[in-house]
Amino acid sequence: MREQIFLGNEAIALGLLEGGCQVLTSYPGTPSSEILPGAVKLIRSEGLNTYTEWSTNEKVALDNAFAAAIAGKRAACCMKQVGLNVAADSLMSAAYLGTVGALVIISCDDPGPHSSQTEQDSRLMARLAKVPVLDPSTPEEARQMAAFALDLSEQFKVPVVLRPAIRVCHARQSISWERLQNNETKAAFEKDPTHWAATPRFRFLLHKELNKKLADMSRMFDKLERFNFHDLEEGKRYALGIIAGGVPYAVVRDIFKEGDRHDIPVLKIGTPYPFPERLAEEFLSACQKVLVIEETDSVIEYFLRDKQKVLGRLSGHVPLEGELIPDVIYNVINRTLKELSLDPLAEDLDTSGAELVSSLELPVRRPTLCPGCPHRASFFSIRKARPKAIFTSDIGCYTLGLNLGGVDTCLDMGAAITMASGFYQAFAQDGADQPIIATIGDSTFYHSGTAGLLNAVYNDARFVLVILDNEITAMTGMQPTPGLGVRADGSKGRAISLEQVVRGCGVEFLEIVDPYDIKAMTRVVKKAAEYVSDPNGGIAVIIARHPCVIAYRDQAIPERKELTVTEDCVECNLCIERFECPALYRDEKLGRTAINPVLCSGCGVCIDVCPKGAIVEVRKSDGNG
Repeated sequence: MREQIFLGNEAIALGLLEGGCQVLTSYPGTPSSEILPGAVKLIRSEGLNTYTEWSTNEKVALDNAFAAAIAGKRAACCMKQVGLNVAADSLMSAAYLGTVGALVIISCDDPGPHSSQTEQDSRLMARLAKVPVLDPSTPEEARQMAAFALDLSEQFKVPVVLRPAIRVCHARQSISWERLQNNETKAAFEKDPTHWAATPRFRFLLHKELNKKLADMSRMFDKLERFNFHDLEEGKRYALGIIAGGVPYAVVRDIFKEGDRHDIPVLKIGTPYPFPERLAEEFLSACQKVLVIEETDSVIEYFLRDKQKVLGRLSGHVPLEGELIPDVIYNVINRTLKELSLDPLAEDLDTSGAELVSSLELPVRRPTLCPGCPHRASFFSIRKARPKAIFTSDIGCYTLGLNLGGVDTCLDMGAAITMASGFYQAFAQDGADQPIIATIGDSTFYHSGTAGLLNAVYNDARFVLVILDNEITAMTGMQPTPGLGVRADGSKGRAISLEQVVRGCGVEFLEIVDPYDIKAMTRVVKKAAEYVSDPNGGIAVIIARHPCVIAYRDQAIPERKELTVTEDCVECNLCIERFECPALYRDEKLGRTAINPVLCSGCGVCIDVCPKGAIVEVRKSDGNG
């Protein structure tokens, strides 16, 4: 036995490998990004033959894993909750078709949200798809559930969703584990077109089979004391009980442990769908009222039959949005106890710390691009060249172009292109000439940009597309893109250049520019805009290529410049407000803009930004005095 502290996502990777996972695919997205790298690390250290893959998007990841599962392998795919939207078409169909081996979909939720477009609840997606879902409360339980999910999937021949929330994914816990072994199951696909390529008539029969599987699992979950249990005392009646799952259960347990409360029973539900109805009914029958605490939406609450007894989101006792952090849960429980004339928790929360911080009136620092980020230079040049354009953008670091006035819309992955196309057609219908510039990252373009670009070219839309190529998937943890030719385990893959893909979409105007050269970038944007406006033109694509300053520090800035701001500064604030580099600030003593040498990356781009030439490179002494 070995003892090791695991990140929650690494614990999930451990559980998958302990469960004999042979194929693991993923598209990175916080809070799920560390699962696949954690698996790669264990695969290397244990000498396993498990295949891993950074897929181009979540649907591709699920399809690859599903193919392995119907060939008899144990497979899994990982993504964040909004990534499950991308894979939803495949998930819905895979539920009907079922598996031969095992298929586990890990969809990591982001209540808050901390780094997502929505707070959506993957348990609801599992309910919609009619596949079982497991809801872990701790990294250790997530590890156990990952292995159990593979067993469950293979037993019932159905995909299983594991739904850890961000506090499980990014928590750390000491875990004991043994040496891992290879799963030697061989791939074997038995052809049966009436099943694997089932037509609507046969899908009806498959749906009927799926419903029977879910009913059987529900009865099984009633007795699954490993993940579903309560602490009722036999024959005793309670004024209030609490039903919780996932992270909220761990919080409730800690609150009651610290407060030494034993008069309120708790039912933990780790398998919210299919719902363990008999277990829940047993708990409800012993309580006059039950308070349901769950993230992020109402799933457990929805399944409880006796609504007269149930307090939760639907009754207004639990907030409808936002993460259920310990303070929120503490207050929810206390308010409910007081409302029912029961003894409240020992004392109200100590808010003196929060009040002290609030009284300091500290300035709020909004998220911003890193010092030296090439995207900042791209947005500055775009705004300079076409200030009156509509700027559609996408999901990635570059969404922070909002601060630079270079982002007007951000819908979902790939929407920079499809929104630009939609805007063009809307204005063209009115005979209006509205400039449009779309920005999308290299990884996002590979993920979901090509279909939109094909559609836009085919339908003769007119706009400028700037692909912000920093040669990495930066926002989610520096994963490689298909353009690099580096696979998930570090081995060599076949690189696919952005130029190839763009040309393949039918684009005729394509230029590559280094955004650090603001003058050149501005000229190219203007040239692209002219091509778009030409009756014989079309969509113009610019690849703004410069390595990420975090992933490729030496290549991105090979010669770091020492900069200073001279007395020529007239405090126009263009460099601070429009360029927004964190290293630039107003020095109250000097009475003008200054440069923080600790934050400055030395890229020197700001030299070309200053309209007065007040930002200059410090000339080093030649040593002759």
